[in-house]
Amino acid sequence: METVGFTAMADGTREDYELLERLESEYIERLPDRLLAAVRALEHSLGGYQVSRCEHSLQSATRARRDGRSDEYVAAALVHDIGDELAPYSHGEMVAAILRPYVEPRICWVIAHHGVFQQYYYGRQTGEDPDARERYRDHKWFDDCAEFCELYDQNCFDPAYDSLPLESFDRLLRQVFAEPRYLDREP
Repeated sequence: METVGFTAMADGTREDYELLERLESEYIERLPDRLLAAVRALEHSLGGYQVSRCEHSLQSATRARRDGRSDEYVAAALVHDIGDELAPYSHGEMVAAILRPYVEPRICWVIAHHGVFQQYYYGRQTGEDPDARERYRDHKWFDDCAEFCELYDQNCFDPAYDSLPLESFDRLLRQVFAEPRYLDREP
C-alpha cells in the first residue's frame, strides 16, 4: 500500500498530497457502494417493527419514485435513516450532512428535520410533544418536511407493500452521488 512520508501534516510534500488526492478521489467514487451497504445493513438494525429498517427505507424510496419525485428526492428517501446506527438522536442531521454536497438544500433541510416532524405521529403515545415541529412553522420548507413524513416516512412500515429491491436504486444513487453539485453552499 502506498503511504505518505509524513507523520505530521505540516511536514507533507507535494508528492504526499498528490498521492492522498488520488486515493481520496478513488475512495469518493465508491461512496454509492458504501451508501447501498449502509441501507442493506439496516436489515439487521433496530427491531420491533413489522418490517426491517431496510424495508422501511425501500418503501420510502419506492413510494417517492412511484410518485415521480426527483432522483435527488428518491435518493434522500432511500438513505434518510442510515444515521440511526451511529446517531440515534440526530440521525437526520447526520444524513443531511452526507447529502448536502449532492442534493438541493430543500431536501437536505427536510431530511435534517424529519425526526422532529415524525413526533407528530407518535408523540401522544410516547409522552413526547407531537407539536414539536411547530417551532419550524414559519420556515419556508415546513410543508415539504411535513409532506415527506406523511407520504414517505410514517406510512412505510407495511409488510404487504411491494417495494422495489435495493438493486433497482443502484444506478440512481450512482448518478446523484457522481458529482457534488452543491459543494460551495453553506450548511
